[in-house]
Amino acid sequence: VQFVESGGGLVQPGGSLRLSCIASGFPFSAYAMAWHRQAPGKQHESVAVIDSSGNTHYAEFAKGRFTISRDNAENTIYLQMNSVKPEDTATYYCNGPSNGRLVPFPWGQGSRVTVSA
Repeated sequence: VQFVESGGGLVQPGGSLRLSCIASGFPFSAYAMAWHRQAPGKQHESVAVIDSSGNTHYAEFAKGRFTISRDNAENTIYLQMNSVKPEDTATYYCNGPSNGRLVPFPWGQGSRVTVSA
């Protein structure tokens, strides 16, 4: 199993960013997928989940600002981030949904997002 995240970078508060994650090594279309993030000095936290049918669920901080989507033909999930805030600064990872602190697959390298003026 492998995840390759991309699209991160430096963005100003209020700006937008789109993250991508290409997955391989498992039957992607059959799995719920999720974006997670880890801020410096903190544990991973779930950002958004999309199931195999396209139903979505968001953490409270992401509701109304972030949108998760998937393209099963490309084994890819996306995270559209709008109206970003400095507290969104973190490394963003894709994986399956978490169960407590556990995720089903090894972490990828992540994509670093820095929100700063």
